[in-house]
Amino acid sequence: MSETLKVSGAILGGLALGAFFFVGLWWTVRRGVASAHPAVVFLGSMILRTLVVMLGFYCLGRGDWRNVVGSLAGFVAARFIVTRNAPSFAHAKLDIPVEGAP
Repeated sequence: MSETLKVSGAILGGLALGAFFFVGLWWTVRRGVASAHPAVVFLGSMILRTLVVMLGFYCLGRGDWRNVVGSLAGFVAARFIVTRNAPSFAHAKLDIPVEGAP
């Protein structure tokens, strides 16, 4: 397989890892603030997302620095894509109960 195809696959894999990580982060914040145990939600999500992404980088890298750089570039690109397209928390209706509110 040519080097271009290998790096292209690593970029696509990095995009998928980034989408998983940042959409998972968005979901965690939305659910965690309304949870009865937010520390468990935030910590569990962070550990899960980090483990999946680190394992993904390890598998995508395949011992070649070009694959690692390509997967990292895809990951960073996914960050920009997700943050541009995720609804803003300032405009999102979270339905968070407030103690003492009528």
